[in-house]
Amino acid sequence: MFDTFKNRLEITGKLTTITALRISAGRSTEPIGTDLPVIKDALGQPLIPGSSFKGALRSRLESFLRGIDDKFAANPTIEAESSIPSKTIKDKNGNIIKKGLDTIKEEIENELKDDEQKNLNSDQRLTEEIINATDLISRLFGSPWIASKFQIRDLNVVPNTWFGQYQERDGVAIDRDTETAADGKLYDFQVVPASTEFQFHAIVENAEPWELGLLMIGLHQFETEQIPLGGGRSRGLGVVKLNIEKMRWVDVEDDAKFMLQYLQKLVMGDETAYEDAADYRDEWVHQLIDHLNKQISQKDATQTTA
Repeated sequence: MFDTFKNRLEITGKLTTITALRISAGRSTEPIGTDLPVIKDALGQPLIPGSSFKGALRSRLESFLRGIDDKFAANPTIEAESSIPSKTIKDKNGNIIKKGLDTIKEEIENELKDDEQKNLNSDQRLTEEIINATDLISRLFGSPWIASKFQIRDLNVVPNTWFGQYQERDGVAIDRDTETAADGKLYDFQVVPASTEFQFHAIVENAEPWELGLLMIGLHQFETEQIPLGGGRSRGLGVVKLNIEKMRWVDVEDDAKFMLQYLQKLVMGDETAYEDAADYRDEWVHQLIDHLNKQISQKDATQTTA
């Protein structure tokens, strides 16, 4: 899946804070200064970790797909709820509830025990089985057994949109019995001011058209201010807006000559190595809808047969 280059989508733009943003670096141990500083880069400038953006994007897409079928988005943080646990899960009678990686490997080993090219074919078969058993979200964002196709850099601040200062706000924990401020629970926290811009740069490689459609839906949520980032969201913090400036796309289509031309243009800095992907957005979304309808039809057919 990853050993042969097939396609690449590069997305660049700006992420703007509509309201103040707080991505906490944890409680400070300094004797002076704010109690809860925000994450900063080596120069002390505000930073949005790529993992924060990716996590929020994945979470929103998981909720969408679970609204269609909960099997479309597994929970990778809980072993029993992941699409492929490391060990097979059985009931008290020894019946398999969910097949794990250990059983998959054992079945392939038995299947290919007389194969002269066992080592080569077993690796290929294992990859096929893992992909087939992996939920739709993990196909794009990765799992313990599959690398992510979607990569995003840390979002660095655009210098002329930030003026070297953070805002500090006060917070207090409320005593639920007295409904007043709890003793010793007053604290302050930093936020990045509204209207601060951050550089956005993401890359997707070797994605299927329906996976790109899934990504387009997720990015559209950021374009329409539907996914907040960081802490304090119930207070109105973390509203952001994504402005995509460029979407550069190349699909070598298993064409060796085209691949050579792409590499040559790439090294020469020729922009024609890529085409504008904006025209493909609707097509990719349609591919996603078709893929989901196919998955639903297959499930209904299986249940009818059973």
